[in-house]
Amino acid sequence: MTATYTFDVFSTLDGYGSTTGDWGGYWGKQGPELLAHRLALYSEEQRMVFGATTFRANMRMLAEGSEFDEARDPWVTRLRNLPATVVSNTLEGPFDWPDATVAGGDPVEVVARLKEESAVPLRSHGSLFLNRTLMAAGLVDRVQVTVFPVLTGQSGAAPIFAGAADFDLELLQTRTLDGHIQELVYRPTLHP
Repeated sequence: MTATYTFDVFSTLDGYGSTTGDWGGYWGKQGPELLAHRLALYSEEQRMVFGATTFRANMRMLAEGSEFDEARDPWVTRLRNLPATVVSNTLEGPFDWPDATVAGGDPVEVVARLKEESAVPLRSHGSLFLNRTLMAAGLVDRVQVTVFPVLTGQSGAAPIFAGAADFDLELLQTRTLDGHIQELVYRPTLHP
């Protein structure tokens, strides 16, 4: 039996993963339900999987004494303390990250092997290019999109599914957090 792999991503309603504007973290829309729910999700035993770009950004953002101290919500601290595999042919450790290892080679082969060998579920927060590649290879079991109630047509950056293959999505779960944030969990199937 293979480990379940979840691609976990934050999004604007118009499909961007970040912004060049001055919205602030979570686009300024987080509330206590979102933060408690995220902590519960990340309190479960699991292994994180990151691509090099997202891992570099997280290391910079979560470094001690960084300018991003407000980014250290309890769930983010928990994320940082989970075992992590960084899929990269360019990064080399050691890292300022408690339990991160680098796995070089073809990302599809690396994650297929992780799915076979891992005794715990796998989760990737962000890592857009990596996860689009893994989705096309049929390795993503769940796509968990947390949609924040904003449109960033002028300042949106990192379109989440730009360049992705076509997929049919089976809705597995939905929840509303803080009265305005939607969490949607889907099972993706490559569209023929």
